Amino acid sequence: MAEIMEIRESSIADPGPLGLAGFALTTFILSLSNAKLVPAELGTLFVPLALFYGGLAQILAGMWEFKKNNTFGAVAFTTYGAFWMGLAATVILETLKILNFGASGHVALGVYLTGFTIFTFYMWIGTFRINNALLAVFTFVEIAFVLLDLAEFGIISSVPGGIFGLITAACAWYASAAGVLNPLYGRAVLPVGSRAVTVKKNFSSGKQA
Repeated sequence: MAEIMEIRESSIADPGPLGLAGFALTTFILSLSNAKLVPAELGTLFVPLALFYGGLAQILAGMWEFKKNNTFGAVAFTTYGAFWMGLAATVILETLKILNFGASGHVALGVYLTGFTIFTFYMWIGTFRINNALLAVFTFVEIAFVLLDLAEFGIISSVPGGIFGLITAACAWYASAAGVLNPLYGRAVLPVGSRAVTVKKNFSSGKQA
């Protein structure tokens, strides 16, 4: 059965595709390093992206989601934007010797990631009421976070987390592309599988049924 697109007029453009694209590319670059698919020297390539595309652009997308009265999108984009900026700032501050975790550097990063793992878990629950595309993004990013937590605590390699990070990036790019292309074509070029629950209200003589 073909998926039906519902087009609603809005006073502002949808910020979701921008936030998802910023999240996707930054996750992709860092995950290449975590999965050991690029030389170790490229490990900090994600930092400028984390500051501006995954960070600043996502936070701006989150602010516009507040304007659209989308609490989920606002909280998700603003939080993950701050996550990337915080991670980039940590790398920069360590390089400048302003922060010095010593031998506990990986533990510190593990604690940092664990906090966002908890956040991602309850946001993942929320995606069951949105669509399958976002459900896939949050499912895979939650798995990636758990695996990276374990890696930072020295239990496993970073490779599994990197692989699931790459899958997360692909899902986020898909959801972003759907948000751009579907409204342009007026149909579900890239189906997202809506999970939204429609509440029907009947009105008669000015009273809700």
